[in-house]
Amino acid sequence: MRRRVINSVAAVAALLATAGCGGAAGKARADSAPKKPAPQRAPVVMFLGDSYTTGRLGQVPELTYAADTARTLGWQVILGGYRGTGFVAEGSVHKNFADLFTEQLAWRPTPDLVIVSGGHNDRRHPPATVAGAARQLLTTIRQTWPDTRMLLMGPMWGSGDPTHAVERIRDALAGVASEQNVPFVDPLREHWITGDRVQGTGNAPLYILSDGVHPSTAGARYIAGRFVADLRTLKLAKP
Repeated sequence: MRRRVINSVAAVAALLATAGCGGAAGKARADSAPKKPAPQRAPVVMFLGDSYTTGRLGQVPELTYAADTARTLGWQVILGGYRGTGFVAEGSVHKNFADLFTEQLAWRPTPDLVIVSGGHNDRRHPPATVAGAARQLLTTIRQTWPDTRMLLMGPMWGSGDPTHAVERIRDALAGVASEQNVPFVDPLREHWITGDRVQGTGNAPLYILSDGVHPSTAGARYIAGRFVADLRTLKLAKP
């Protein structure tokens, strides 16, 4: 009887020892298993612009080049601005880019990148005045979010023959971008839109509406493609 009890105790001890070793081995295997990488946060990018960026009258913002750019690059996008506005131009809302930045964007959490796109509506104002307003706006953005990257994009045009007035605005904005060490994208110099819609030349008939100014839905996608290419060259596709 005593031997039977001893044998039973030994069997239980062996079983517990085996279970203990197995548990430790299992834990070791779990600890050594490769861990899944944490999901990456999509970059938060803010656009500030005129009707090219936020949409012409009757156009939903989701069909603009800015929205197409964000979809292509996987950004979380916030669109700010309003049609008819600019660095100086106030449009029908009687507010310029600086006013709209304060009202629509500045109170939000810090973004990874801010893109300011405009100048088309500033062509009736002196280039020096536009440059001064652009300089102050970029300074304000930098003071608001010191670690946020910025990009300035010059005016767009509905044909391949922009007026001298809008070219002077473009030159003024390019100068400010250089002073502020901010990347500058120049749709005019890169000839995003070519030819003339009325004359049926270049790509304007494909991408510009009958108003001769704004891009169609296909035009917005095309502009987004050109812009994405520039962003990748500037290494800003993943800010």
